[in-house]
Amino acid sequence: MKTLAAAASLLAFAQIAAPAAEPDWVTYPGGNGVGKGKHVVLIAGDEEYRSEDGLPQLGKILSQRHGFACTVLFSVAPDGLIDPNAGASLSHPEALDTADAIVLSIRFRKWPDETMKRFDAAIRRGVPVIALRTSTHGFQLPASSAFEKYNSFGKRVLGEQWVSHWGSHKAEATRGIIEAANAGEPVLRGVTDVFGNSDVYEAAPPADAKILLRGQVLKGMNPGDGPASYSKKRADGIEQPVNEPMMPVAWTREVPNEAGKTNKILCTTMGAATDLTSEGLRRLVVNGVCWGLGLEVPAKADVGIVGTYEPLMYGFNGFRKDVKPSSHNLSAPQ
Repeated sequence: MKTLAAAASLLAFAQIAAPAAEPDWVTYPGGNGVGKGKHVVLIAGDEEYRSEDGLPQLGKILSQRHGFACTVLFSVAPDGLIDPNAGASLSHPEALDTADAIVLSIRFRKWPDETMKRFDAAIRRGVPVIALRTSTHGFQLPASSAFEKYNSFGKRVLGEQWVSHWGSHKAEATRGIIEAANAGEPVLRGVTDVFGNSDVYEAAPPADAKILLRGQVLKGMNPGDGPASYSKKRADGIEQPVNEPMMPVAWTREVPNEAGKTNKILCTTMGAATDLTSEGLRRLVVNGVCWGLGLEVPAKADVGIVGTYEPLMYGFNGFRKDVKPSSHNLSAPQ
């Protein structure tokens, strides 16, 4: 009996002394600024375009430059390390319960129903969504899922799904050209010189979408490269020059949902982590968060890099290995 009691005491002591599990998400504090009192949840979960690099930097900018409280969620392996290939994983989905806005950069996620229930509840509350790159094809849920309808989230809500690479992948970059008819839109305030080394996607948003940027297909991968000048067939079989007209690469929508609320949407098919080295693109995203929340969009939002930002080039299985979410904390070495 004494032996059993001693063992129980040791076990209890070990449980008390054991350090708490390290969070597999990161938070950045709110403060003074246009975003004071608002909570933005940023979801990184794609295998190709290094959202696990890009979204923490966006969260830092929203927090440190504009006062938003931010939570960044990741796809993680069972050991807690970031693993974009873990398509069924979303760390700390409870953060969605208090999300005022969502910044989304996902691809073919297979979240379980208990996670999807939280995401669905946020959408039904009418939270605005700022969706980047492959979020147009963000979900690949099984037929058994109660939320299988989200497999069409791109087309139904964002305004487009995956169609094709319009520019040549990894060979032809994108220059963002402001749509003249909508140049006065608040989301475009201070937005200039938008460039991304990811290629233009084929896209045909619906008539209710307000196109903000079109994507000029460039001859190469550098900002100074000229526009490409060849033709190709669209998904509908019609052939056209790649830049006549240029494909939409950023647009807004206001979409009524099943709960009687309206989701304000900013969708851009740009948004690889390398694209976010473009000040103009970062400003578009920050402006989109403000616009989505009904806040005043700054004349020229401060989108200066917080700490250092050295995103990896996009590509499947090209993510940094053995990285914990805590490596993106503000206190982590830069």
